[in-house]
Amino acid sequence: MLILTRNVGESITINNNIVIDIVETKNCHVKLGITAPKNVLVLRNELLKQTKTLRRAKDKLCNDG
Repeated sequence: MLILTRNVGESITINNNIVIDIVETKNCHVKLGITAPKNVLVLRNELLKQTKTLRRAKDKLCNDG
């Protein structure tokens, strides 16, 4: 894991096509802005499990039809 320190107005670039901007920090919370290609799925980790379940269900429906 890479740990970086950033300030508001600074950003991090991943793979030359994903940019994470530090938009705001307030009361120990950080607000991020993420710019990524449309084919890159960006999710909060707590939604990832739910999304994987939905994808499996969708794939099953598409493959059964």
